[in-house]
Formats: sequence, structure tokens, C-alpha cells
Amino acid sequence: MDISSRVKKLRIKSGMTQLQLAEMVGVAQNSIQKIESGDTKNPRNIEALARALQTTPEFLRFGVGDMDNATVVANAGHYLPLISMVQAGVWTDIHEVAPLDVELYPCPIKCSKRSFIVRVEGESMLPKFEEGDLIYVDPDAQVENGSYVVARLDDENQATFKQLIIDGNKKYLKALNPDWPNKFVEINGNCTIVGKVVFTGKAL
Repeated sequence: MDISSRVKKLRIKSGMTQLQLAEMVGVAQNSIQKIESGDTKNPRNIEALARALQTTPEFLRFGVGDMDNATVVANAGHYLPLISMVQAGVWTDIHEVAPLDVELYPCPIKCSKRSFIVRVEGESMLPKFEEGDLIYVDPDAQVENGSYVVARLDDENQATFKQLIIDGNKKYLKALNPDWPNKFVEINGNCTIVGKVVFTGKAL
């Protein structure tokens, strides 16, 4: 079940027409039609939509939580911290994160407790990953050829998000954007793979 199915199911359960829901959210009826048909996958007004349907944005986006009372409980039983790329570069050296110092998001899949979330920066991974997307990174997940990874280059002060390419004895970090300069960066002992991307939350 995706966001289109969840919105339609909750709307029908609430006894509302598409027009009534649209009026509550403050959008045109065709906006609701596009969401329910799957044409709009990342509605910008998801918070208002969640309020109108008496649920949470997390449930609409990921299916996480109790849609009846809007209590968000992650499927895997824990939340992950949203950190910066700079923090991601030294994440293996960080043992604790104070809950008051970071934003926490529910983890909709099973991953290790050392996992974290990073917001995509820049355009190097377009069109698959857009700036602002949230990537869930698991340091304990096994990487392989083609994996999307967060890596730390020894000569830089922060991490980078790229695709790992393994060609024989050589390894590369690849940018997906066809217009990106230096699409391939060879790594030969000067790079540490911080973790594998195991889930993506699209930007709203």
C-alpha cells in the first residue's frame, strides 16, 4: 500500500468525498484526485492532509504508526537521528546522540541501531535523488557493487553520498547526474564507507 491507497482508504473511512477533503486541506479537488491516482507521490500539503484525515504525515508517507489515533510507532521499534553530512563523516566515532540535540524520525524498515538519516545536499545524484531527500544509512549493512553509500574521503572534512561501483580490483564513487563533472572518483584506501543507504524518504 502506498500514499495514494492510504489517502483513499482514510478518506472513504471518514465518509468524505474528494471535494470535501480538498476543501479541508485548502486545495482543488483535482489535487486530491492526483494523489489518489498516484500521479502526485509527494504532496507538499501533506501536514494539512494528515490533519484532515486524522492521522500523521509519517503514516501517509511510510505507513508507519496507528492511523486511528495518530500515534507514531516505528515498525522497527526505534527512531533515527537526522544528522549533517559533516557529522556523518565521523559517525563511526559517535556513540551517543542526545535526543534533545537532534531531530528524530521513525524508521519504517528494519535496520541496525547505529543507523542514521542524512538530508541529500546538492544535485550530484539527480534524477534519482533530489536535494532535500532523506536517506536512511545503516553502517552495519553489507555493501556491494551498485550500492548507494555515504562515504568519507580522508582528505575532506565531510562525507559524500554516491553510488559504489566495484570493477575488479578497483572501486569508484559514482555521481548519477549525467551532467556532473568527475562522475567517477576512484577510491584506493583513501576512503571509508560509512554506511549503506537502505531507505529513502522523498522531499516534500
